[in-house]
Amino acid sequence: MARKKRSPGDAGGTPATVALSRAGADFTVHAYEHDPAAGLPYGEEAARALGVAPERVFKTLVAEVDGALTVAVVPVAGSLDLKALAAAVGGKRAALADPAAAERATGYVRGGISPLGQRRRLPTVVDTSASAHGTVCVSAGRRGLEVELAPGALVELADAVLAPIARA
Repeated sequence: MARKKRSPGDAGGTPATVALSRAGADFTVHAYEHDPAAGLPYGEEAARALGVAPERVFKTLVAEVDGALTVAVVPVAGSLDLKALAAAVGGKRAALADPAAAERATGYVRGGISPLGQRRRLPTVVDTSASAHGTVCVSAGRRGLEVELAPGALVELADAVLAPIARA
């Protein structure tokens, strides 16, 4: 497991790590070897590879709420409650977005979508369970790269709201 604190002058960062550096956020980058043959969902693979409890590793999902793209950040140990997501942003109906639309809007590839540094800032909701941890991990913007930061920093930097949007 590689642990590296990035600074604003580091080359090779992703839009997520660049955004964190520019904001002066305290964060740690964790790299691991992504194994497409493992057959695990991306978040579960990250938790296992990094030796972090799945409750502390959060996946970034893009949904459509009443036709508008919206980002949901939930623990990999659970799943997204689409009705709760819709309610959290004042909508009526939610469905997972088409992966190609999610990639176009965020600038990231599926399995590496970060809630930070997106091409177009989308409304974002982070599950309230994040607040129970000192730090959480989210994608740093590519498969095999996670960023660990305080939940409050994640919410602030993603301009997110906290709401109970995950199911166990």
